[in-house]
Amino acid sequence: MKREEIAEKLKASYKRYTDYVQELTPDEFEFEPKGKWSAGQQTLHLIKSTKPLLNGLGLPKFIIKSKFGKANRPSRSYDELVARYKERLEQGGKATGPYVPGKVAAKDQEKLSAELTDIISKMSKKIEKWSEEQLDEFVLPHPLLGKVTTREMLYFTIHHAGHHQLLIKLYLKGV
Repeated sequence: MKREEIAEKLKASYKRYTDYVQELTPDEFEFEPKGKWSAGQQTLHLIKSTKPLLNGLGLPKFIIKSKFGKANRPSRSYDELVARYKERLEQGGKATGPYVPGKVAAKDQEKLSAELTDIISKMSKKIEKWSEEQLDEFVLPHPLLGKVTTREMLYFTIHHAGHHQLLIKLYLKGV
């Protein structure tokens, strides 16, 4: 996927997510199956996981290189990256530390959706400042996947919204 397509898919994926979450009733938004996250918590998790990427995309490239290094392999395709993420989840991988959301109330439904939309809008603009080569050259740390190229991190971020939207749908169906 080229840079422009990544930015468009990122916006589309999160728009589908926020549109879906905004249509939930307050009870649905707060519904928390035993041991699982509510839709509100899923939304907060997405905010907690996209903010660091937004900040990272704005760093000077020499800082990214000195902190995380450079890629020693080509970027995976979108499908390869998603398959690797699913494999890690099947191996028991889950969010930890700063990515775990606290309680979320229905009164914050609109505010959280707006915040997530704002992050993704800013992220899409920052992608414009990266060349195709830089997306494959610089690596960033992912808590489950290890070091991934910036392009792969963006692929993951596109997938992440749909992943959490599917979880919400399943939980609300009692699956």
